Amino acid sequence: MSTSTQNFKTQRIIAILSVLLFITKLVAWYLTNSVAILTDALESTVNVVAGMIGLYSLYVSAKPRDIDHPYGHGKVEFISAAIEGTLITVAGLLILYEAISNLWHPHEITRIDYGIYLVATTAILNYIAGYICVRTGKRNNSLALIASGKHLITDTVTTAGIIGGLILLWITGITWIDSAVAILFAFIIFYTGYKIVRTSIAGIMDEADLELLKKIVEMLNANRKTNWIDLHNLRIIKYGATLHLDCHLTVPWYFNVNEAHQEIDELSELVRLHFGKSVELFVHSDGCLDFSCKICDISGCKVRQHPFSHKIEWTMENISSNNKHQI
Repeated sequence: MSTSTQNFKTQRIIAILSVLLFITKLVAWYLTNSVAILTDALESTVNVVAGMIGLYSLYVSAKPRDIDHPYGHGKVEFISAAIEGTLITVAGLLILYEAISNLWHPHEITRIDYGIYLVATTAILNYIAGYICVRTGKRNNSLALIASGKHLITDTVTTAGIIGGLILLWITGITWIDSAVAILFAFIIFYTGYKIVRTSIAGIMDEADLELLKKIVEMLNANRKTNWIDLHNLRIIKYGATLHLDCHLTVPWYFNVNEAHQEIDELSELVRLHFGKSVELFVHSDGCLDFSCKICDISGCKVRQHPFSHKIEWTMENISSNNKHQI
């Protein structure tokens, strides 16, 4: 099964589950008239809409490249995540409004025990679904799945807090606790929405993924070959589940085309071995120049112009530079 197909099937299950959990929370709110449970139900409304949007985005991102989209359709996942984050933020504002209104005009809370049981059930299911979603999304480099999963896990934390407030309300009978809990978690929901929007905008703007770049640099340094004299101008762009890597690899100038291509193939295979088959690597080969001798430790080189001085350790800064390394 391809990663795109797996992402789509996972998101489809999430979308169906979101509808069922939303209905369950509405029943809990109807039974209790609790604004805290309404808070949870409103966020679940976002879950339903976001789940459907995420499902559509994964369907689009799984489409093969075409003449209009030579890099595929993966960018739609960033748009999906941005919409989801915006909806979560709006839900936080609506929850805040409802909670403050309830402080001034409190509602009578009824059958709170039934509400606790129902909402606790949704929390457990949400956490399981969110964990699976995030794990699958990280494995397949899917921002849409990761966003959905983090949202579900945050929803679980929110629900757990709401359950705690409901239990306290049930024990003490203090009605303002209901609104206080809702206000607290409205801010948590609002912050979650902001972070998802921030991440999606970073993807749309092709912001450098420093964490991923660090992992790649560490892997390349650990597996560096002697003929790889220099590596520079490394760039990473995410298109949904696909990573596009561009770089310049410096090899001995006297290598013929086949020999240079062999080095590129070995570099590509190394990257795919560590980061999966959903990686596209485009490598431009450069021939070494006179100043490259000082950082090249190829033994027995018959065309060496300068003695070897020391090898330059590749870092996130110098490997991203557009200039060849030299001493």
